[in-house]
Amino acid sequence: MNKLKGACLFGQSGGPTSVINSSALGVLETALGEDCITAVYGCAHGIKGILNDCLYDISQEDKKELSLLRYTPSSALGSCRYKLKDSSVDDTDYKRILEIFQKYNIRYFFYNGGNDSMDTCNKVSKYLMSQGYECRIMGVPKTIDNDLFGTDHCPGFGSAAKYIATSCMEIYQDANVYDTGTVVIVEIMGRNAGWLTAASALASHMGGGPDLIYLPEQPFDLEAAMAQIKEVYDKRNNCLVALSEGIMDKNGKFIAEYGQDVATDAFGHKQMGGAGAFVANEVKSRFGYKVRSIELSLLQRCAAHSASLTDIEEAYQAGKTAVELAVSGVTDKMVAFERKEGAEYQLEMKPVPLDIVANTEKKVPTQWIKPDHTGLTDDFIAYALPLIQGETQLPYENGLPRFARLKKVLAK
Repeated sequence: MNKLKGACLFGQSGGPTSVINSSALGVLETALGEDCITAVYGCAHGIKGILNDCLYDISQEDKKELSLLRYTPSSALGSCRYKLKDSSVDDTDYKRILEIFQKYNIRYFFYNGGNDSMDTCNKVSKYLMSQGYECRIMGVPKTIDNDLFGTDHCPGFGSAAKYIATSCMEIYQDANVYDTGTVVIVEIMGRNAGWLTAASALASHMGGGPDLIYLPEQPFDLEAAMAQIKEVYDKRNNCLVALSEGIMDKNGKFIAEYGQDVATDAFGHKQMGGAGAFVANEVKSRFGYKVRSIELSLLQRCAAHSASLTDIEEAYQAGKTAVELAVSGVTDKMVAFERKEGAEYQLEMKPVPLDIVANTEKKVPTQWIKPDHTGLTDDFIAYALPLIQGETQLPYENGLPRFARLKKVLAK
């Protein structure tokens, strides 16, 4: 197939991660080296940058500064949570996207994000096809939640898992200092899928982590949890609990909603936070124990100092592979990870249709959750351990991390 000649556009969307910019670097460096790509642009705040005609000219960036994206957390080009309506309902945004693509002769479009971002990528791809505008479109996976369908795991998860496991090991050490008993509740991100909270089991595997782990994959029984916490406390005079922000009762109501209103984002997702505090208050009021509630919050997705080298390298390769596939003629796909069989961890990257990825969540397998719903089996440990291997080579300046400082020159 003849190579399509034209400009390349890259955008980031949804929640940031420690390694999303490594994927960005994989796309941008590879695109800058392709003869068929005439210009390389970045969206300012994802799809909104296209709608607002606010694109950055990546060729104006210093290559050494650009290379620091490999170790820079968060979304360097800016992100957004903007939901495109179906074009059959309202095609206003799509007409604008086509207009901008034509203005800059965009023939390659790469969108880096999770479930909702792949939905956006899929909608844009299908619309441009319907209009006869030739453009190679590829999704680059990203989400600390690890809930993208069609891929073994997602860039961002390994680093967040490493940070969570490390933090739980450190909290365990601190929580066991005094001879007076303490219950510590650690709330971890995860609305519907408990991959991140499951990562706390890696700390327990290393001999110092949560006694009890509660995931949203199983209904949260408050009475049973109180009894389990009391049992552990009575035995050890301490209890460390890890729970997902999205744990729900048997009726599907988020524990975070108990006694408070929860806002929703543009995609209708309820914004979580508060489940840990609620459970902590229940423990305090029922038993009178000394209780601490810790919400890891944004630290889980921006802790570049604790990033997994495996995650950094795979994130970069995902971006690089997306460009290579698009240049070779592949379109309307997402780069997915396939783990090879065998004792040694090996990975292969392959394209999967955007249709099967968009808006489909992958949850922690039921068989990986202990029968009493309070922990994870060895199968999860075997799955997760390879993803957290290796330490970041993050550069430092004056004792602090040196992150990328992009000029962000607007395209003309």
